[in-house]
Amino acid sequence: MLIIYFIFALAILFAVAFAVYKIKRLFTRPEMYGMTREQVQERWLIIRKTSQDGVMGAKLAVMEADNLLDSALKSMTMPGSTLGERLKVACYKYPKLRSVWWAHKLRNQLVHESSFNLGKRQANKALDEFERALKILNLL
Repeated sequence: MLIIYFIFALAILFAVAFAVYKIKRLFTRPEMYGMTREQVQERWLIIRKTSQDGVMGAKLAVMEADNLLDSALKSMTMPGSTLGERLKVACYKYPKLRSVWWAHKLRNQLVHESSFNLGKRQANKALDEFERALKILNLL
C-alpha cells in the first residue's frame, strides 16, 4: 500500500514539474538586443494607425510591418542576411510563424512589382499576419 502512495506521489510531482516547465516556457519572452519590447509595441501602434490612411498608407504599413518583424528577429539574434533567411530559422523554434510567409511574399510583390495593386482587405490580412507573428514571438 505504501508503494502505491509513493508511485502516486511521484506521478503527481512529475505532472506538476512538467506543467510548471510548460507554463514558464509559454510566458518567457525571448532575449532581445538593440530593440525593446516597448519599442516594438510603439512601432506597431504607429503601423496600425498608418494603415488607415488610404491605399498608400496601407502599402506603407505592410512594408513597415515587414521591416518591424525583421528588426525584431535581428534583435533576437536570428541568423541570416534577409528576413526570409531569418524566418526559415525562426520557424524551427516557432513553427506557427510559417503563417507569416504569405504576408512577407505580399510585401515582396508590393516592392518589386510596379504593377501590383494592394487592396485594403489584403493589406489588413497581411497586417493581421504580422501581428500574429509578433504575438507568437511574445513581443505584443
